[in-house]
Amino acid sequence: MIDSHAHILNEYYDNIYGLIYDLKNKNIRYVLNCADSIKTSKEVIESYIKYDGFLLPAVGIHPECIDTADLSELEHLIKNNKVYAVGEIGLDYYQNDTNKEEQKELFNKQLDLAEKYKLPIVVHIRDAMQDTFDILKKRNLKGIIHCFSGSYEMAKEFIKLGYKLGIGGVLTFKNSKLYQVIEKIDLNYILLETDSPYLSPEPFRGKKNNPANIYYIAKKISEIKNVSVDEVIKKTSENFNDIFDIQ
Repeated sequence: MIDSHAHILNEYYDNIYGLIYDLKNKNIRYVLNCADSIKTSKEVIESYIKYDGFLLPAVGIHPECIDTADLSELEHLIKNNKVYAVGEIGLDYYQNDTNKEEQKELFNKQLDLAEKYKLPIVVHIRDAMQDTFDILKKRNLKGIIHCFSGSYEMAKEFIKLGYKLGIGGVLTFKNSKLYQVIEKIDLNYILLETDSPYLSPEPFRGKKNNPANIYYIAKKISEIKNVSVDEVIKKTSENFNDIFDIQ
């Protein structure tokens, strides 16, 4: 199994060595370890080396961290290190809708870096679906729409642009309507993600998440689509490998 979005950072986990040992024993092959700032971008790069390539680094500046954005430093990190994606980047009008233009500018400049260095992107969207789509449709990029929660019609539009949909613990929540989208979306366009340490799936909702819980998301998808869990794991892993050219 592959977790296509987590934040395995010292801030959240006391014993990352122990966590990785446990994950490997639970059939987790890789975790895409996503940054949200310059500080965490440096950390995910260091962790890639420290933990023998198990935690694949994605570097970027989240819209909530716009006040500490340093794009020259971000480019330096991308240029001089092994990096798998630019992310987590995007637009978030839920937390702050007074700086929309500044968020768009930061997003676009990071998309420029992704294009320049030919990297996939990991896109955060909250209360900003249309603006995000309008920006991405002008680009020629591939990547992941993280924690997708939009409509089936919006899902189809992102898929047309070449993106995969990251599906996480929200799908397992009793009040979630996301299953109505998953029913209609081909497995070719779906990725598994946990967003650890956040958004633990049922039956662990409210507790700290970790990538081992990816199984419960795969299980829920298998139930919705009436296929085996093994088929979900196999196909979503192939989808991840297609984006990141991992064999």
